[in-house]
Amino acid sequence: MAMKNFLQIEMLRAAHGDCIWLEYGSATRTRRVLIDGGPIGRWKSLEARIAALEDGASTFELIVLTHVDTDHVDGLVRLFAPLKNTWKFNTKEVWFNGWKHLQDDSLGGNQGEFFSALIEARLGTAKWNTAFGGKAVGVPDTGPLPRVKLADDLHITLLSPNSEKLKKMRSAWQKDVENFQPGDLEAAWDALAKQKKYLPKEGLLGSTPEIDAALKKQAKPDKAAANGSSIAFLLEYAGISALFLGDAHPDVVSDSIKRLLVERGVERLAVDAIKIAHHGSKGNTNDELLSLIECPNYLISTSGAIFKHPDQEAIQRIIARNHHQPTTLYFNYRSAFTEHWDNDKLRATLGYDTVFNETDNVANEPLVLRLEI
Repeated sequence: MAMKNFLQIEMLRAAHGDCIWLEYGSATRTRRVLIDGGPIGRWKSLEARIAALEDGASTFELIVLTHVDTDHVDGLVRLFAPLKNTWKFNTKEVWFNGWKHLQDDSLGGNQGEFFSALIEARLGTAKWNTAFGGKAVGVPDTGPLPRVKLADDLHITLLSPNSEKLKKMRSAWQKDVENFQPGDLEAAWDALAKQKKYLPKEGLLGSTPEIDAALKKQAKPDKAAANGSSIAFLLEYAGISALFLGDAHPDVVSDSIKRLLVERGVERLAVDAIKIAHHGSKGNTNDELLSLIECPNYLISTSGAIFKHPDQEAIQRIIARNHHQPTTLYFNYRSAFTEHWDNDKLRATLGYDTVFNETDNVANEPLVLRLEI
């Protein structure tokens, strides 16, 4: 019997944020991709998953920071903060649009500067947006969508952001950065060393700076500009496909999918799974987007904390407009905002299925969807 190829999607316990761990391969080889790191309050989820890696199997093919909202970036800042020689992981490349990439195209901003400083110090620019020639990860206004090949013929087709959204993010980034100029990575490094929430036990960045008594600024709720700049893409491997939409705006994703449909000569994009945008916010999933897709499995990453996601309007829209019936909804938390959908009468009436992460809400176990072919 031939060995099965697989794509395994793990939605880590990231509270109101995203931390998506991907594994793909066969019985003889497993490779990894990491998308976002969740908020700092759920760092333990990512820390535990990193700690579980076996020696000799700890390299990521790619780490993607979709955008700089704290519920996506904080865990990656904490992951990269210790000295590199203490890491239990490595990565071949990082995709992230920092200030210098926004300059090229003419993300809040403080955490973006911190992560930029860490990438440059820990990895160097050779591994930063390499597939895009060191420039912004973005969709061109015309021509084919960017398509990147990773090891073992895994392909990523970029869907977001476009140049308009990156320009809007530049303005928001500039307003958000405090106490130093955007793009001054030495100043960002110094500021990062004073951020208590990123401080490992052995000392952040391997130094012993005086820690500020309190942070001047608390985490902000999501901003439209940051969401619009979110990296979103289609991943395809060995006949398996999935959409990872970050917090991207639906108009950008829809426009890119339309271009892809024309290129491929098909009416709709058939995929096996979708990590829906912005934790099930009603503003990020619309009829136009759903009309372009056919998919059996929809993944929602949120505990409902802070923003009370997912919105019922978004979930009902997915169930009603999805071209694949029945729809299966995957929730990585059972919460007051997801419990509504665990209803036998509602399932029978609307025609959908549900899968919940039934582990205790304080546990680190992710919700896992394994696709095989």
